[in-house]
Amino acid sequence: MFKPEESSKSEYEFVSIDELVADDHLLLLIDKYIDFSFLLEKVRPYYSDDNGRPTDPLILFKMMFIGYIYGIRSERQLEREIRTNFAYRWFLGLKFKDPVPHHSTIYWNRQHLLRIQIFFRRFLMKLFF
Repeated sequence: MFKPEESSKSEYEFVSIDELVADDHLLLLIDKYIDFSFLLEKVRPYYSDDNGRPTDPLILFKMMFIGYIYGIRSERQLEREIRTNFAYRWFLGLKFKDPVPHHSTIYWNRQHLLRIQIFFRRFLMKLFF
């Protein structure tokens, strides 16, 4: 008997973002062995306490890290990928409904904080080579 399945696009389910990330995912392994919190003190001089929009430099750094590892060169594409990839969201500490930083914020961060980029490259060279 032919009976097409009804659409379940608008149904709700309770699921943890942890359950959606494979046990052997590269970002899970990186998170297990690298504590990125040391970056906060490194970038503190580049952020104002009373000027501009509040931002989490650790998330922005990790976003650039994801882009570098997975070869995502476009800030717009990086924003789109993070919006839909659960492993990326998990790595960044974003919940399902948390907004992803706008691609212009990623671009500004990349351009304005050139010293962090240099540090980022040195960090990756030490990490992988």
